[in-house]
Parts: sequence; structure tokens; C-alpha cells
Amino acid sequence: MKVKDGIIGLIIGDALGVPVEFSSKAERDRDPVTDMRAYGTYRQPKGTWSDDSSMTIATMTSITNKKKIDYDDIMEEFLNWSIEGKHTNSADGMFDIGNTTNNALIRYYNGAPALEAGGRGERDNGNGSLMRILPMAFIKGIDYDTIENVSSLTHGHIISRIACVLYIEIAKSMLENDLEIKEHVERACDKVKKHYKGEEALKNFERIFSNDLDDVRGRGFVVGSLECVIHCLLNTDNYKDAVLKAVNFGEDTDTTAAICGGLAGIYYGYDSIPTDWINSINRIDEVLSLCEKYEAFCDES
Repeated sequence: MKVKDGIIGLIIGDALGVPVEFSSKAERDRDPVTDMRAYGTYRQPKGTWSDDSSMTIATMTSITNKKKIDYDDIMEEFLNWSIEGKHTNSADGMFDIGNTTNNALIRYYNGAPALEAGGRGERDNGNGSLMRILPMAFIKGIDYDTIENVSSLTHGHIISRIACVLYIEIAKSMLENDLEIKEHVERACDKVKKHYKGEEALKNFERIFSNDLDDVRGRGFVVGSLECVIHCLLNTDNYKDAVLKAVNFGEDTDTTAAICGGLAGIYYGYDSIPTDWINSINRIDEVLSLCEKYEAFCDES
């Protein structure tokens, strides 16, 4: 089940990174993450996921319930998460939310249309839409406008929208073709460059397009996160090493590892994910059930 491969891959990466979020690369070099940890940054039990997974689950929940992409309903599920703690596996409910996402949800709550709620300024290019966009990859015939719209619910700047499209193109290539990771990335880059030809924002992706990724960081800027993720995928040969490499870049550890884990899960498969990591996730059975329902929707769509 391909949905399970990617979504569980994402959630495991997220949970690995939660305890050490905001730690530096130097800290991770001295004390690298090698397994699931408890407590740390947010004082959460081992296997707790954060906003990355919650918003991904919220998106899938809306789509399976509505049997379509309904932007207002997705935003309502985001509000259910941020206000009521739905879609979390923490006893504390929602404990982590980015500023751009929070501002978008406030605007929507106060009456802004769903597709106009997301920030569109240069500073609104954190990775809060990239971290939750993976469900779009499994929908047959998904188009760039729809991917951009789902990003724009919280992150409407063209850089964030292109990053989401590029990520989904990589994921789709992995789902549809038997290629090496480098070839998946190259195919996706070619499609994105062709579609957005002449768009000034493409210059931000030049390091990815030219595979100039030796010097990367696990920071919160959407393009920087994608650079780090692709670097991790290109320099490892299995799921476990890929997500641990992502976490151990430090900084935005949960999101970098979640974004990496989604692609690594698709590429290497669910069975490549350490069983003890999966078993450490509270409510994992509910997520697996949702993956099954979501895959059924995607097969029918």
C-alpha cells in the first residue's frame, strides 16, 4: 500500500525529530540521534508526532470524509487540530505550530476565504506547507494548480508553492517509475523548470536543479529544507539512515525528517522502516486505518 509507505515514513521521521527540535548541528554531532527518544524539547513521550503529521492527517481526514479536495473543510480540520487537539497523539494536544501557519488559521477563523488565508510575503516561506503536502502525491491526475492551492491555505508565496510542486513531482516519480533517487529528482526538476519557465522564483531552486547540495542545513526555510532532504536521500541507501541523517542536521529536526521520511518511505517501502519505531507510535493503528481509507479514495478518484 503506497499511501502507508509514505505517510508512515513521514510520521516516523517527525517523531524522531520532535525531542531534539531547535538543537544545533554541533549538538547533534556530539550526541547523534540513533533511535526514538523521549522528552527533550517539548517534554513529550517517545513516539509523539508534531504539527507535520497532524496537518498531514487532517488533510487526509478531510479528503476521505468529503471524497474530494474541499479547501474550507481542510481548513476546518486544521482548526480542529490547533484549537481542540484533534489529529494529535499527545496528551497535551497541539504543542507546536509555526507562525505563518498560525497566522493563516487566525485569518481564516476571522473570515478570510480559505485560498486567501495563507501568507504571501517573502518571510512566509517556512516549510509549513511542504511538511503536509505529501497526500497530494497519491491522487491520480493531481494538477499543479491544486497542489499550489493546498499549499496556499497556509503558505501562499510562489516559492512555497513551487517547492510543494517539486516535492510532489519527486514523490510521483517514485510511485510510478523504477529509477535511482538521483533520476527521480532530475525528472521532477525538468518538469518544474519547464512548467515555471520565466518565473523569477525559480532562481531559489538552482542548487537543487544543479545538484549543488554539499553544503546544506536543516533550517526552516522551505527551499533549504528541500535541499537538505534531497541531500540526505542522495547520500544514504536505506530509510533508517536517510531519516537519521536528516534529524542529525539539527535545527528544524522534526520537519526535515518528516519531509525526508515521506519520500524515503515511498522509495524503500513500509517494510524498510524499523518495526520498533513503528510500534513506539501511539495511535498508529488509527493512522494505518486512515491510510487504507485514503488509498481507497485515491484508487477510485
